[in-house]
Amino acid sequence: MKKVLVIVSILAAAAACGGGNTAGSSTSSNGGTSLSQPASGGGQTSKAAGQPNGTTGGTTTLPGDTVPALAGPPVIRQAQLAVSVSNGSFDSKLAQVRTLVESEGGYIAGTDAQANPASNPEESQIRTGVISFMVPAAHFDDTIDQLSKVGKVQSEHITGTDVSAQYVDLHARLANAEAQHAAMLALLTKAQNINDIIAVQNQIGQITAQIEQLKGQIKYLDDNTSYSNVSVTLTEAGAPAQAASSDNWGFATALSAAAHNFVTTIDYFVTGLGAVGPFIVLAGIGFLVWRRRRTPQPKHA
Repeated sequence: MKKVLVIVSILAAAAACGGGNTAGSSTSSNGGTSLSQPASGGGQTSKAAGQPNGTTGGTTTLPGDTVPALAGPPVIRQAQLAVSVSNGSFDSKLAQVRTLVESEGGYIAGTDAQANPASNPEESQIRTGVISFMVPAAHFDDTIDQLSKVGKVQSEHITGTDVSAQYVDLHARLANAEAQHAAMLALLTKAQNINDIIAVQNQIGQITAQIEQLKGQIKYLDDNTSYSNVSVTLTEAGAPAQAASSDNWGFATALSAAAHNFVTTIDYFVTGLGAVGPFIVLAGIGFLVWRRRRTPQPKHA
């Protein structure tokens, strides 16, 4: 029993040391670290969500499409673009972006379109919208080039994060955890009493949870290096042109301006009267009191 507990303690300490190496694993690295195989998941087939062939963690393409392989270190790339389009062409341009995403083997993550309210119901409203989508990382540059043809690019922001160091670290920690898991399973077969079995099973549970966590982090990197996120803001440029005025002589405009000035003058007068009204009332009361005191009272016989 003592021998089993000692071995369990040693494996637990090793697991703790392996977990302690995670402190710096989330830092991106652009150094000389390289991988023998691309981390982008190249060559793997990713099926569309809801298709009979299955799913792979949210990274989807059309059934049967293959994610293109990437050369070089795994990099997470993202892009945000603001594109202005001509007035009245918002719907057609939004449909054009959707067609582009489909042709590049990507999928739409979300769309949010709205129309700014217009003061005149007869005027067309200026529409804006944001469309977010994912495209295979190998098609990222071509997608950005095609988006520049949709309209006039007002702003473009592209970021890239090299995750080579994280990838190597996660795979090393996963191999270590799987080795510890195999050793604990072998040790479990040699346990001879309840206390030893419970101690070994507790360690197996902790190591299993660590393995699942590491696999999840690796899958997250696979998904985000295989596909790139792009967000495009479409905005109709300028307000619609106003209809030409039918008042060529300007007579109706002059009458309207005169009426406006008349009402404005009355408004100022009423406002000023309301401001000085209390003082006029007080002055009147004071005058009446003063006059009453100045008037001589009749003498009684």
